[in-house]
Amino acid sequence: MKKIIALVLAAVLCLAACAALADDMKIGVILVGDETEGYTLAHMNGIKAAAADLGLADSQIIWKYKIPEDQTCYDNALDLVGQGCNLIISNSYGHQTYMALAAEEFPDVDFVAMTGDFAAISGLDNLKNAFTKVYESRYVSGVVAGMKVAELLESGELSAEKQPNSFDADGNVKIGYVGAFNYAEVVSGYTAFFLGVRSIVPNVTMEVMYTNSWFDIDKEGAAAEALVANGSVIIGQHADSTGAPAAVQKLLDAGTVCYSIGYNIDMLPTAPTAALTSATNQWSVFYKELFTKKMNGETIEQNWAEGYETDAVAITELGASCAAGTAEKVAEVEAAIKDGSLKVFDTAVFTVGGETVTSAPCDMTFMDYSTMTAIYEGETYEAIVDGVFEESTFRSAPYFALRIDGIVEDAQ
Repeated sequence: MKKIIALVLAAVLCLAACAALADDMKIGVILVGDETEGYTLAHMNGIKAAAADLGLADSQIIWKYKIPEDQTCYDNALDLVGQGCNLIISNSYGHQTYMALAAEEFPDVDFVAMTGDFAAISGLDNLKNAFTKVYESRYVSGVVAGMKVAELLESGELSAEKQPNSFDADGNVKIGYVGAFNYAEVVSGYTAFFLGVRSIVPNVTMEVMYTNSWFDIDKEGAAAEALVANGSVIIGQHADSTGAPAAVQKLLDAGTVCYSIGYNIDMLPTAPTAALTSATNQWSVFYKELFTKKMNGETIEQNWAEGYETDAVAITELGASCAAGTAEKVAEVEAAIKDGSLKVFDTAVFTVGGETVTSAPCDMTFMDYSTMTAIYEGETYEAIVDGVFEESTFRSAPYFALRIDGIVEDAQ
């Protein structure tokens, strides 16, 4: 009986301690945008959902909107520390350096720099990085696009006779992609998307146009229009606005055969017949784990990256214009990714310079490329393991930077 009473008392004390930790928790959030920008909105929704599930009060979260990737980030981090925040999150890559400065100054506060890449080699135990394996959902969104291309070809709506500009000299169907920057994060994503399309329709080629901005409605729209003018019948994106889907919808309404794959949020309200789906992150999965560990006083991973195995990534609702059988194919592919039988970057399905890739050393050192000096030294890992490029394994941020055959980049 005494043992039972002791166990019950221990459980009560544990619950009381956890409740106290939850009450003491205060979260600061530094955002590069606000609710009008899809990427930031996805983070906001994830944080709110996780907080609600864990019973955290609105007063325990302090929001900082439209914080640029400069000294302003550091200033806001210090302000959040001053307001009592013991966990501070930023959601854009360019915030990372300034978060590191704040982390060094305040070792008792945990700082999480989303999409960052040097936390584990910085020597700062309280600096963390996190990102999802969104390349997996980009692959699946590519499958959705591939199903549509196959349907267009089979129905005869798309043909070399009707749309000669949509086929290259070798008879490959042209698709396009609006990218923000030529970072590994974007390269990894557009390559996964392309491989998803090509798993359904092998004879495709893709043109990538960069906007050099994460969020620019006009540039993204103009890039989409240029890609369609060059013959692309599908426009994917790794940029944060509705510019590309809106442009594709306008062109589709005018009679051009073209469809859109979005990012972050459901693009159907913007492009009701042009949007097929969007690759997205389920940020609530990460934030719930992060908040729980912080509340329980547990160690927070310095590099967090999860995908379909924990439902941390997904695609949004399938649009009405999707090809028949798309939902069933998506379920099949998602299940294969989850059970490991499908590897997105299987080297058997792509080549570089006409050759199968057998080695891809990836240096995790963080460089200042303006001076070509190493800020933080990291190890070099062989990314090709058993015929697969292992993405987001050695750190959370993507490092797939191979330029595979079938994709052409435009640096502008």
